[in-house]
Parts: sequence; C-alpha cells; structure tokens
Amino acid sequence: MGYKLRIALLAILDSVIVSTAIFIAAWIVYPSTEFESLDALWISSIALLAFHHLFAAIYKLYNKVWSYASVGELMAIVKAITFSILATGVVQYLANDFNLYRRALIVTWLLHIILIGGSRFIWRIFRDRYIVEKKNKKRTLIVGAGSAGAMIARQLKNEQHHTDLCPVAFVDDDLNKHKMQLYDIPVVGSSKDIQQIAKDLEIEHIVIAIPSLTNGALTEIIAQCNATNAKVQMVPKIEDIVSGKISVSNLKNVDVEDVLGRDPVELDINSISEYVTNNTVMVTGAGGSIGSEICRQLMRFTPERILLVGHGEFSIYSIDMELRQKYGEKNIEILPIIADVQDRKRIFEIVEQYKPEIIYHAAAHKHVPLMEYNPHEAVKNNVIGTKNVADAADTYGIHTFVLISTDKAVNPTNVMGATKRIAEMIVQDLAKHSKTKFVAVRFGNVLGSRGSVIPLFKKQIEQGGPVTVTHPDMTRYFMTIPEASRLVIQAGTVARGGEIFVLDMGEPVKIVDLAKNLIKLSGYSEEEIPIKFSGIRPGEKMYEELLGEDEVHPEAVYEKIYVGKTVEVYADELNELIHHFNNFKNKELKNKLMNIVFEESEKKQIESIN
Repeated sequence: MGYKLRIALLAILDSVIVSTAIFIAAWIVYPSTEFESLDALWISSIALLAFHHLFAAIYKLYNKVWSYASVGELMAIVKAITFSILATGVVQYLANDFNLYRRALIVTWLLHIILIGGSRFIWRIFRDRYIVEKKNKKRTLIVGAGSAGAMIARQLKNEQHHTDLCPVAFVDDDLNKHKMQLYDIPVVGSSKDIQQIAKDLEIEHIVIAIPSLTNGALTEIIAQCNATNAKVQMVPKIEDIVSGKISVSNLKNVDVEDVLGRDPVELDINSISEYVTNNTVMVTGAGGSIGSEICRQLMRFTPERILLVGHGEFSIYSIDMELRQKYGEKNIEILPIIADVQDRKRIFEIVEQYKPEIIYHAAAHKHVPLMEYNPHEAVKNNVIGTKNVADAADTYGIHTFVLISTDKAVNPTNVMGATKRIAEMIVQDLAKHSKTKFVAVRFGNVLGSRGSVIPLFKKQIEQGGPVTVTHPDMTRYFMTIPEASRLVIQAGTVARGGEIFVLDMGEPVKIVDLAKNLIKLSGYSEEEIPIKFSGIRPGEKMYEELLGEDEVHPEAVYEKIYVGKTVEVYADELNELIHHFNNFKNKELKNKLMNIVFEESEKKQIESIN
C-alpha cells in the first residue's frame, strides 16, 4: 500500500470514528429526556474532528509504522486523543452557555482510545497471524531471557517478513524466570538443558543473547549448543555494544575466538598513560596483525604522535586510514612512514627526527616453513632488522624498547624460532649497558593473525574442504590479537630492562579440535567438511613451549604476565653472524643459527652446574 493511500485511509477511518463517537457517548450516558441540546453535539463533533487531526499531525499518528506498534505508539494515540478532548471541552463550554457534558466527553475519550487504538493494533495482530507466512521458518531457541533476549525476541517477531527465524522458546539460568513468558514465548529451562530442549522442540537455530557473559561461561554454553544440530549465533559482546560499534540486534556467528577467548585483563591505565599520553610512540610492522592492533590500543591513551612504520605500502595505508577515521577527533598526529627495518640509515633517521618515548618492534618474518626455505631473509629481517631498531633506540636514548617475540624462540627447531631467539639475545645484550629499557615479550599463536591457521581453515571450509591438519596430536597456545596487544603494552610499563616477559597463554589447544570447532561453527558436519592430516612441515614442533625449564619466575609481575630469568648472552657469536651471514649457504646458515641458540643453552647449563 502506497504512503499517500495509507494516510488517506487512516484519516478517513479516524474521521468516521471521531465524528460519530460523541453521539454514541451521548446516547450511552444521557437518556433522551436529559439531553437537551443537539446543537452542542454537532459543535463538539466538528471541534473534535478539527482538533483530532491537528493533534494527530503534531504527534505524527499518520507517520507511524503500525505493524511494529508498541507502547510508544500507544502513548502518542493517548496524547493526541486527550488533548483533542480537552480542547473540544473548552469549545463546548463556551458555545453551550458555559455548560459542559463531562460524562459524554469522558466516554468519548474512552471510545476514541478503544476504536482508534484498536484499529491500529488489530492490523498488527491480523498481519502477524494471517499475513506473515510462518512456513519454512527456523524454530529458534534464545539463550538468555534478559533485556537482550527480549529485544531479540521482539525484533524477530516484528520482522517475520524479513527473517527466516521464528522464536519458540527461551532458556535462562534464573529459576525465577522459568515457566514465565516474554512476548508469548515461554522460558522452558536452563542452559544445561539446551541439548534436550533442542531435541524436544526441534530447534534449528540458537541465539545466545547474553552480551555480558564471561568467556568461561560462554564456552560452556557454546559447548551445549554445539552438541545440537542447530546453527548458533550470538549477540555482540558488551564492550562492542557499550562502545557504540554495533547494537544488540546485530547477530553474529560464533567464532573460534569466542570459544577460545578468555576474560579480558584489566589494564593499569595510569602506568600506561604516564609514557603514552602526550608522547610520541613508534610501532614497527604497524601494518601487520599485532602491530596494527598495538596501534589501535595505543590510540586509547591519546599519544601526541604515533609513527606507523612498515615497508608494505597498502598495509600502512590501511591502518593509517582506519586510525584517522576512528580517532580523528582526538587530534593525534598520525605519521605513516614507509621504511624497511633492514635499512639501518633510514631507521636511524626516523628515530633521530622524532625521538619516540617508546618503540614497539613488531616487524618480523614469522612464517615457519617459508623461513626454512629463506634463512637469509629471516636473518636480515628478524636479526639485523631488530638490531638496527634497537641500536637506534640506544643511540638516541629512547625510554623503552619492546620486542615482540614468540614461543618458537624456546628450544627452536626452525629458522624462524632461532632468529627470534637471537633477536631476544640482541636486546638482552644491549640492556646491560644502555639507558634504554630493553625488553622482549614472548607469546604463542594469535587467533586470526595473517598467516595463522584460522584464516587458512576458514578458506578451506569456504571451498568445501578438506581442512588440512598436520598431525592429530599437534598442539599450540592461542591468544586473541587484542589481548596479546594489551599485554604487550602493559609489559612495557613493568619493565626494568633486560627481561623476557612471558604472557600466560592458558591451556594449549589441539589443532584438530580447533578445526572441528570451526567446521561446526560454520554450520557443517565433519562428514560434509572432512579433516585431512597432511604431516608435519619442515621446522615444525609437535608442541610449543613458552619458556624452557626453570626459566620463569613463579609469580606473575602483572596479571597474566610472567618474567623469565635473565641469562648470560654471548655477543661474539652474534656479531659474527650479523657480519658474515651472507657468506653461508642455506644449510650452513641454519646450522650456524642452531649452534648459537643451543650453545647458549649448553653454556647456561654448565654455568648452573658450576
């Protein structure tokens, strides 16, 4: 129905109701012997008609979408009718020799609310029951009968012609809500009953509508949901809702990050602000997964200037544009700088010109099999690149230098891990005599980072499988990108110089379990998307470690941040590698790298015995 036609029909309907209601009210209230002035009724009827359309325009009664009518629309009707009756009462009083038919006006008021309000709401009831096609709708279970769950239920019921979901039941762990109803939808049990309820009610879709859930509780609920054959979605997390990024009604698929994520760490805002707020901060590898997230987190603390350093033109452009769009009102100077950490002269020029308070060094080659084939490039970027940036920080008296390292630096079996361990040794050696605080932060795999297993699995699932896993017993530590970046920033505040900080990565996860979860969360079964074991790749470990034996102090220096025990670093071997690595062939260079990291380990063991 067109807009003008709809307004015309509503206006005609209201005119009929308003014009006749005063006569019906008089007939109900007054016997014919008591009612003396028919002229007063005609005057009241005309006044009512005029005032009704006036107040209907003021309260926009003809602009409402009545198929979604609720309390707000009802209040608009009540206000328009009340004011039109009051105004008519004034006209009646003046035109009828100061006589007022109060009871007739009250009954008229009631008739208007019943007839005008009813005409709107009966359309919604008729539409929901008879016009909206409910066949082929997915029977939906909503987890959480709180405000978010109620909002989802209301939206699904109101938009049945736009969605294929039909809410049939709630579950909630609050026993007081059991056997109650929200929007005619019953609360039928608790979250522990999800599997049985889904079976009994033939549930095809589940919506988790508790945005404030802790990660531990969310994991348990998702496990219950995954035991059913239903597709699972959830409302956004509370921090995304509060920040205004998205609303409760924006359902999203459950990601592996939601299953494996942990409760967020509360940052020490004051200590971070001391050296970030109103200071210059530099991030190398700023276009990468970790580097870009560090930049996002740093912007919360309003630095005066942030240097986005990287050699990838498009990645630096992307993070530059993102930060300008999100934080443009903060008047933070954002400088995108194209530079390669291997270019020592260029790095020194940047540090000398801007003299940042702190440098986060996230630039690195991190792909294990690729670095096995290209060990010289791994040394140039991970070792020499680190030394260039660290030397510049030392030369120009930068306050703090934070190296982003990896669990693969522990007892490394591959070129990438060995070069990262050597990078740690470089900053540990500089820390002995420098005024700059040099520290390294070591953590495991980051969910969703470029080159990591999650994007690979998702792509394989999109292509119909199979999902390739190297070995059924392969395990890794995982952390979300935002959590890793927050802990890196926090670690810089507790640094005294020379430490290797280790982030608490939680429990290790089997890669095959990760693959199974992702297949399930994508709406498939293992029969539809099979898992194929491809064999361990060159340089890969079956299990990763975050520190070697006896290398970590037992007590955390901050929540989820531990510090490794300082070890002796032997600089002669490092200098020889840096100056002569191009003289080695691939295999010789690999052996040289392993000799350095394991010679350090052996010497440490001898010293501990002596």
